[in-house]
Amino acid sequence: MSSSFFAYIFRMRYIARWALMRNTRTENVEEHSYEVAVLAHALAVVGQEIFHKDVNPDRVATAALFHDAPEIITGDLPTPIKYFNPAIKSAYDQVEAVAQDKLLGMLPHELTEAYAPLLRVEDPKVRCYIKAADKLAAWLKCLEERKAGNREFVQAEEETLHALKDMNMDEVTWFLEHMGEAFGLTLDELVKDVDVQEVREKNINSEKLDSIYSDVGKAKQFVKWY
Repeated sequence: MSSSFFAYIFRMRYIARWALMRNTRTENVEEHSYEVAVLAHALAVVGQEIFHKDVNPDRVATAALFHDAPEIITGDLPTPIKYFNPAIKSAYDQVEAVAQDKLLGMLPHELTEAYAPLLRVEDPKVRCYIKAADKLAAWLKCLEERKAGNREFVQAEEETLHALKDMNMDEVTWFLEHMGEAFGLTLDELVKDVDVQEVREKNINSEKLDSIYSDVGKAKQFVKWY
């Protein structure tokens, strides 16, 4: 019988996040997982290269890709509900563990051992980086919504940033100080210091550039004739 594990994994795109909030752009679990993986990898690299910690960024990033995989079965439970009281949090943890086992059971037996550490994430160091990246991704989502004029996320942004700082994690502090400000910029502000001509000269010779302009000219004529 064919394994359904990856067929389920690819359905993360259909699970919406921030269900209790009015969003200007809906975020799904698949894109969130990608962002958390990128951020977790970045934090681990900072830990490794800046603070000389013994951490494997590739391992952290791979586990981060699957950190919300159980939500394929459980759905995304909004944070205010999940942490409303210890009883709900404990019950959800049990449901999540069952979902992890269910997903692992969908794999061919030969692959179970390889994927178990990615779905269960028993390494506390890896878990720490993923948790920080998860919170950082949430803060960036709030920032994005506020930039779009959505005041629904103002309080969530403040609380999430406060939670990030309360982690007292060197890598998070470094990331916020060196990378955080750029996320609040517009596209025009991001590219204003980019020397387009220099980029062109470094990446494309004049012959290729002339060819591109020629093709564009032909395309314009075609559209005009059409």
